[in-house]
Amino acid sequence: MQNKEIVAMILAGGQGSRLGVLTKHLAKPAVPFGGKYRIIDFTLSNCSNSGIYTVGVLTQYMPLELHAHVGLGSPWDLDRRNGGVYILPPYQEESGGSWYRGTADAIYQNISFIDSYDPEYIIVLSGDHIYKMDYEKMLKFHRQKCSDCTIAVIDVDPNEASRFGIMNTNEDLSIYEFEEKPKHPKSNKASMGIYIFNWTLLKKFLKEDVRDKNSSNDFGKNIIPKMLKSGLKLYAYPFEGYWKDVGTIESLWESNMDLLENYNGLNMRDPAWRVYSYNYVRPAQYIGPNASIKDSLVVDGCRVYGEIIHSILSIGAIVGKNAKVMNSVIMPDAKVGENVIINKAIIGNNAIIRRNSIIGDGKKVTVIGVNEDIKSGSVVK
Repeated sequence: MQNKEIVAMILAGGQGSRLGVLTKHLAKPAVPFGGKYRIIDFTLSNCSNSGIYTVGVLTQYMPLELHAHVGLGSPWDLDRRNGGVYILPPYQEESGGSWYRGTADAIYQNISFIDSYDPEYIIVLSGDHIYKMDYEKMLKFHRQKCSDCTIAVIDVDPNEASRFGIMNTNEDLSIYEFEEKPKHPKSNKASMGIYIFNWTLLKKFLKEDVRDKNSSNDFGKNIIPKMLKSGLKLYAYPFEGYWKDVGTIESLWESNMDLLENYNGLNMRDPAWRVYSYNYVRPAQYIGPNASIKDSLVVDGCRVYGEIIHSILSIGAIVGKNAKVMNSVIMPDAKVGENVIINKAIIGNNAIIRRNSIIGDGKKVTVIGVNEDIKSGSVVK
């Protein structure tokens, strides 16, 4: 059932500089994941499964492949006459224009789009997180608490809490303090970057924020602290389940490995909560007579002649004879030559690893960039 009182805005314009060579020519939400998905598929699928069918995708950095992937939104049932998915890049007005300066500014620049649907609520999401979440339950919590702003939080390891924005709450989950990456955190409730606002109220704060020349135009740094200071009712919505911000090479690799182990419910085959994606039609995978595959995911279009152990092979990947791939992610259309050994690595789209090469040492994650051509006999650790 479609929820017409809420509009979703997905922030998908980030450069993802910490992903290095994997995002040199690609927006982070468009980075491949789990063999045949893109990172943004999780957030789009969450919207569809939650009955939210009016979705704006705010793009900026290297957006072409992301635009092509999202298209008209049909894989997520978002190709609709009323609502649907909209790509929203920064645009020029008569008075001028600029890149999105921050997360809050990105929403501010699209006030007219949101107003055209006259929603009671707006949910602000990130396009670069791996998780499954029912936003309808969060909206129900928001209403029950008569909240002005509700922020999804997840309990993190107390030793890791200083890496996150931390919400300090009372017993009723009302927020009394927000700390951005505190050295000595008072709690371990980490913000997931998922916010539900009453739209009329948020619009007022966005307009005030854009007039503040000292503002970073950011939700975490500016809007939320100002709301707290104004005495508004802010609540933390506790989320239990798998969630990972795949903003680094290490976290991207970890999340792919978690998928192999169905860690904490990261199950792509759950019929009750499907993760949808654009269906890139490829022939069935071919497994050679001497190939060996253990604890791995090999999808359509792959050709395997070597040994695959605890790894993910994405659409169109090829692994040659006597090659050995361990604890690694091979991205779409990458080619691994004969007698190659790969251990704990991410091999980018269309990369070529020529014969007799050694990639990775099994300790840290080694990355081969998109379209890289590694010559025969190379050692890259």
